[in-house]
Amino acid sequence: MTKLYFIGIGGTAMGAVALACRQLRFEVSGSDANVYPPMSDFLRDSGITYYEGFKEDNIINANPDTIVVGNSVSRGNPELEFALDMRMTLVSMPEIIRDYLIAKNTSIVISGTHGKTTTSSLTAWILDSAGVNLGFLIGGIPGNYNQGCRPAPKPENGYFVSEGDEYDTAFFDKRSKFLLYKPTIVVINNLEFDHADIFSSLDDIKKSFRLFVRLIPRNGLLLAANEDENVREIANSAFSKVETYGLRHDAFWQATDVEYSESGTTFTLLKNGNIIDKFTTYLSGEHNLKNTLAAIAVGLNIGITSTQIQDALLTFKLPKRRLETIGIWRGCTVIDDFAHHPTAIAETLKTLKQKYPQSRIIACFEPRSNTTTRNIFQKELPDSFRNADIVCFGALNRPERYGQTERLDTVLIAETLRSQGKIVQIISPVEGTSPSWGTTVFTFLEKNTKPKDVIVLLSNGDFGGLRAVLKEGIGKTINEVK
Repeated sequence: MTKLYFIGIGGTAMGAVALACRQLRFEVSGSDANVYPPMSDFLRDSGITYYEGFKEDNIINANPDTIVVGNSVSRGNPELEFALDMRMTLVSMPEIIRDYLIAKNTSIVISGTHGKTTTSSLTAWILDSAGVNLGFLIGGIPGNYNQGCRPAPKPENGYFVSEGDEYDTAFFDKRSKFLLYKPTIVVINNLEFDHADIFSSLDDIKKSFRLFVRLIPRNGLLLAANEDENVREIANSAFSKVETYGLRHDAFWQATDVEYSESGTTFTLLKNGNIIDKFTTYLSGEHNLKNTLAAIAVGLNIGITSTQIQDALLTFKLPKRRLETIGIWRGCTVIDDFAHHPTAIAETLKTLKQKYPQSRIIACFEPRSNTTTRNIFQKELPDSFRNADIVCFGALNRPERYGQTERLDTVLIAETLRSQGKIVQIISPVEGTSPSWGTTVFTFLEKNTKPKDVIVLLSNGDFGGLRAVLKEGIGKTINEVK
């Protein structure tokens, strides 16, 4: 096999894997609908031919040996239908990762409901900084790298760090992606209900994780979040060694003497009750401390020294849209974050309160995921904003997918939060029909913010244009200062 064609190449992960395959000397091409910068520039700069839109002629012109089918591609796609008619070889992206990127390297898989991107990025950076023969797959845009997927420089006897997604693999393979990643070392950060379009219940998700940990060889390792009862339950299914990590005294890897500040976090690491070393990281908040513990535990287990790890911690850059400071707008610090699950929202806001204890926190949340646009977490969401002083709810993404009784009701949440003394704004369904509804939130922020406030955007989208408007305002501020 020498020629790969990616249907859905414009996705962040698909594009990154396509580039990694090109670096492995495959001839790579693909297609997608509406490929915009930065992905269009990324593909073009990488020398990868891609077609706008899905057409049979694209595959005919590319003449590939194998079709890589993205998990967003379903029956009815004209290229997929043509490939099926022509009896072409179809594979999923995780199969490509397993067979050509993980291959004969030791597979380190970072999994869990939250924190996968940060933990996998940090783990990769710790290994890479120590000179390990390393490849990686990171779902977001890592701060220390210009690509989200990279093959190991040497094809064997290295390590490959994967962000292990429990989402499904392809239209023809409904297994969780991480089940294909040949795990030897596994991290499970946490485990909660999510991906309501794929899983019917928390028990359904647990089933996938049980299968996952049973794939770890007996000489492998499971690093399990100590404070998460669901993770501890899953760990009982493992045949490998299990080590826990966390802040409680019964964790095998424990952070103690923790000090949070605006500049980061300092802590002492204990291994089974014995002091290993003192570490400092520029990352803030308890959830990032746990992410850091997991990454350090991986590093120490494969022989990286404390000194090497400390050096990596001080040069690590967070992935894009993970507590990413965009800039200063009207004296307010503006932060971009990917959090969308109630627990992730709560942890992000807790981190900001720890980092900026004297500031008001203004949380702008856009319900976009298949889980949060429904009323699955209707009761849980109000408590997620306990560390926010002002809350802005964006429009529900594609509310027509669900009936009125199934949708998240932001009006009810707003009533609860107002009863707690918080200032709350919501975008109504009518306002949400405008593609630029974020300008309404922008006007609200102009009237209700003051210098030293912290504004955090909680969304995996563009918040109805709000992000772009704020960035424009930040740019004007920078120019005025100059």
